[in-house]
Amino acid sequence: MEILRVAILDFCGRRKEKSFCPSEVLRQMFPEDWELFMPDIREVMMAMYREGLIQVSQRGVPVNPFENPNGPVRISGVRKPK
Repeated sequence: MEILRVAILDFCGRRKEKSFCPSEVLRQMFPEDWELFMPDIREVMMAMYREGLIQVSQRGVPVNPFENPNGPVRISGVRKPK
């Protein structure tokens, strides 16, 4: 779902250094039915993580990019070297 990829990258740009929950993206896009899209955004999120476009963490620790994480996760943009 290309629209979810764009929305995640948009959130990364607006949040700068701050992480966010995937549900925050969906709540903005689909205020009434956001929960229906959680499996979709998690799939897109992990694909983007494997591509190196974003970071995905749980309790501040990066998740394994080749396993689907259980429980809440946070997304953040990739930090560029200074």
